[in-house]
Amino acid sequence: MKVSFELNGEPKYLDVEPGERLVALLRRLGMKSVKEGCGTGDCGACTVLVDGRAMRSCLMVAPQVQGKRVMTLEGLGTVDDPHPLQQAFLDSGAVQCGFCTPGMILATYELLLRNGDPTPDEVREAISGNLCRCTGYVKIVDAVLLAAQWKKEGRWR
Repeated sequence: MKVSFELNGEPKYLDVEPGERLVALLRRLGMKSVKEGCGTGDCGACTVLVDGRAMRSCLMVAPQVQGKRVMTLEGLGTVDDPHPLQQAFLDSGAVQCGFCTPGMILATYELLLRNGDPTPDEVREAISGNLCRCTGYVKIVDAVLLAAQWKKEGRWR
């Protein structure tokens, strides 16, 4: 079946199998930031934004994004030009092994779009569906609060 959607700002028109999971399609399209961890929606490693909402791509089939906007970490910033949220994760030491980082960043990006001045508890709630085995979450919360401060200062794009 054919599906058309926007991926990181670029239109896509593709043939997909009706049961093809979105995580598999995105990996097939070269989106290396989208990881399959558990395959059951529990770990958050496959988090992407669909029409601005954090979603688990392992729980979606590709036809569900028909006519929608999908953003992966590749659509947020680059190595040479990181988004301020990505830079805050680096500056705060919130990245260790990196497996969970794309999902954490996208989940918190959605939070900061909705709430530019979150409390630490609101940050913890936003990342509650994203598991990390390395950081203990403290530096991740610190990074999001730093990015929120930068957003208030007008440093976001």
